Amino acid sequence: MKGILAAFMVPHPPLIVPEIGGGEEKKIQKTIDAYREAAGRIKELKPETIVILSPHQIMYADYFHISPGKGARGDFSNFRARDVKFEVSYDEEFVEELSFLAAERGLPAGTMGERDKKLDHGTMVPLYFIEQFYHDCQVVRIGLSGLSLARHYELGECIRETAQRLGRRVVIIASGDLSHRLKEDGPYGYREEGPVYDERIMEVMGTGNFAELFEFSEKFCDRAGECGHRSFVIMAGAFDRTEVKAERLSYEGPFGVGYGICAYEAAGENAVRNLREQFEEKERQRLAGLREKEDVYVRLARRTIEKYIISGRKLQISGDLPEEIRREMPKEMLTCRAGAFVSIKKDGQLRGCIGTIQATRDSLAEEIIENAVSAAVRDPRFSPIEPEELESLVISVDVLGDTEKISSPEELDTGRYGVIVTKGRKRGLLLPNLEGVDTVEEQIAIAKQKAGIGEHETVELERFEVVRHY
Repeated sequence: MKGILAAFMVPHPPLIVPEIGGGEEKKIQKTIDAYREAAGRIKELKPETIVILSPHQIMYADYFHISPGKGARGDFSNFRARDVKFEVSYDEEFVEELSFLAAERGLPAGTMGERDKKLDHGTMVPLYFIEQFYHDCQVVRIGLSGLSLARHYELGECIRETAQRLGRRVVIIASGDLSHRLKEDGPYGYREEGPVYDERIMEVMGTGNFAELFEFSEKFCDRAGECGHRSFVIMAGAFDRTEVKAERLSYEGPFGVGYGICAYEAAGENAVRNLREQFEEKERQRLAGLREKEDVYVRLARRTIEKYIISGRKLQISGDLPEEIRREMPKEMLTCRAGAFVSIKKDGQLRGCIGTIQATRDSLAEEIIENAVSAAVRDPRFSPIEPEELESLVISVDVLGDTEKISSPEELDTGRYGVIVTKGRKRGLLLPNLEGVDTVEEQIAIAKQKAGIGEHETVELERFEVVRHY
């Protein structure tokens, strides 16, 4: 049999290596036993190539890095075990074909941007067990990215197609710990999302119900402190349109970090398991529903962005304002002045956000138009929006109320008030009611960071309310 033979979801705690653990590894004996079981199965399968997906490989926000060259070395010297060493040969033909297929799909993946050639511990821990049983193979090492889960899944599809084109016998290793926030005395503390994530992900992965992987929100995963979710999604993509035999081998988390091991075998074709396409269709329907419900403030921003991206021309209030917007536009949009922020999201992640604290234009409508263009093409954190992205955008408009000076953080409320911090000529703003900003301390810290103000510097505080339009 050629192609994807099997895959394994595995953790990568360095202390599982006896030379590092110094006896502590015995507290995760179930994980060790399951790892050995997985390695034994790999020996039986005799793969020619093992693809390792690691969260600790080189990672970019908008690019999947595939390790180039003939091979690489690594050791556990960062964990005081310099004598535990590894050397692997890369499957260069596989890397070249995978990069080519990704480019054909418009998927940003390839061998550019290597900053560190050495093997990472997310790769070496699986190798520690595999090499006890099996050596006769080459390796392909791939990092994760900040791109959407759908794009990670699509990379998995490319891996499968590469294996088929080359006639390779391939095993995939999805390296990743689960939640790092299971215990108060753990290395990252406790959050209620931690155990919830672990229970849910082990149910999903233990049954092979990969469609559920798309339902984990970015905010939830972040609060749970997981590191392997995107590895698991890439692996799932390699089984697109394939029946999968899934088996849960172990789970434990005695140190406050979740360690799960599952095994997967390809069990024939199944056209119904086109999971990415199903998810994307659901997303199209969801986005269409959101667009239908947009109020006139947001529709003005959207029409502005669409016109500018397609034609390079800015929407004019007096000339080409769409009639349905002009008809519904409240009088105050043309007669009142106010600061406004336009926020753009794609795939649940910020894609652009620009605004003004105070009015700079003759009307609120013009303020929105100007800031919509800036958010789309002038936010220095992002590349300009492309025409093919327009249908995927979720837009909101925040209209700012008057600012007022306050004497203490106690007068803030993250759900109600935005904050402005000032230190000399430096000034930073953060809007209220933002995902992931749950405390006033976090709110002020982020506003300081945006302004280039030191964490411990004292600042003047102002607050303001907003009316958020969707």
